[in-house]
Amino acid sequence: MKLFQRAQRSLFGEILDWMLTPLLLLVPVSIGVTWLVAQGIANAPFDRALEYNVQALAKSLDRADGQKELTLSAAAREILRAHDADSVFYQVINDGSDEVLAGDRDLPYPHADELPAPGIVYLRNSEIQGKPVRIASLWIPAQGPDASRTLLQIAETREKQSVLATEIIKGVLLPQFAILPLAVLLIWLALVRGIKPLSVVEARIRERRPGDLSPLDESSVPLEVVPLVLSVNELLNKLNDSIGTQKRFLADAAHQLKTPLAGLRMQADLAQREGANAEELKKSLKQIGRASVRATHTVNQLLSLARAESSGASLGRQTCDLARLTIEVVREAVPRAFEKRIDLGYDGAEAGAPGVNLDGNPTLLKELLRNLVDNAINYTPSTPAQPGVITARVLGDPFGRIIVIQVEDNGPGIPEAERELVFQPFYRVLGNEADGSGLGLPIVREIARQHFATVTLEDAHPGQHPPGTRVSLRFDANLHPEPG
Repeated sequence: MKLFQRAQRSLFGEILDWMLTPLLLLVPVSIGVTWLVAQGIANAPFDRALEYNVQALAKSLDRADGQKELTLSAAAREILRAHDADSVFYQVINDGSDEVLAGDRDLPYPHADELPAPGIVYLRNSEIQGKPVRIASLWIPAQGPDASRTLLQIAETREKQSVLATEIIKGVLLPQFAILPLAVLLIWLALVRGIKPLSVVEARIRERRPGDLSPLDESSVPLEVVPLVLSVNELLNKLNDSIGTQKRFLADAAHQLKTPLAGLRMQADLAQREGANAEELKKSLKQIGRASVRATHTVNQLLSLARAESSGASLGRQTCDLARLTIEVVREAVPRAFEKRIDLGYDGAEAGAPGVNLDGNPTLLKELLRNLVDNAINYTPSTPAQPGVITARVLGDPFGRIIVIQVEDNGPGIPEAERELVFQPFYRVLGNEADGSGLGLPIVREIARQHFATVTLEDAHPGQHPPGTRVSLRFDANLHPEPG
């Protein structure tokens, strides 16, 4: 039952509904209960009076010559005199013959379970001439050895009880109906006052400058609103961190793109200068090509990182064969490794083998593998004396749910002090002249995080020089949601 239905849900209206609806539903219940209580209150004094009357009339009965005679005193006659609103009936019955000795014959004889005990007045409801009456019955003991006891009954209509009950109901219910509108008004005012702190919080938020992401003060709001304010503060903190990350990312991206773009412009100016011969022009074009490749690679890496950070649960998941994906990435990278005279190979579980399937996004997982292999190719030198070797492998566990991907090389390795720093965007290991944007490993970590995997860096050949690098990704399939 919605008393204040609106097109859009209102907290004020919801609370008002839940307070007023039970209140209005209780009104008819209150009327019914009041009626029953009023009937009981009205009946009690008249029942006591009826008991007194039947006992008083019993004292006026006297036996004469073995017959029952009813001699009524002035007080007894006053008892039987008709009331302004009610009628009084009486009856005297001989127990031995059920003969009506005196009074009205229309009074019904009580049923067996309604017969009173000797000396005790029994009250019951009945009807006489279609009118409801209240009957009091009393056994009068025999007054001689040959006499039988008699049953005395007095009946009285219930007009006075009804009038009294009506007066009681009016006295109780009329003030309630007068107080009900006042109660509704007070509830309304109390709700207006109660939800005022929400308006204060709203005003504080509206007064803020667009760039103000400082937390809201939860000490000045009601306890019930504190969880909401804390949630808003948590959202503001996340938004502040996200904006800060984006600003740093844009600044770093602009810095990284500035170098190849400046090189492009410089080489273009050199190519256009007067007196440049064909050899110098060819050299400038070659530098322009390298700078454009570097800029393109940086842009692609930026797009990959942005896609990895914004995807996650939004992209569909399906069953992925990590061995198959790794083999495909290795085959795609073979021509580039061949150009640098690097031995690139795969050593691990075969495609379709048990224990290498994972619920994930194949596009992101392939991007992760591609970055690992590209990083290894970029940072692994290869000379005739010491050719570069890169190995990718997938280690499945047919008895469990753990899958490990490893990409290792025999390059210079990463110092232990810098192994956490290389996961920051645009970070480059000092002293390394290889081309790169510093975004490969950040992309790997982000995609691994979305697939509940951990990334570790270690020496591929501890104790040797160079030590090489091994990147290991440990996937726990038990932490993955179901596909789709």
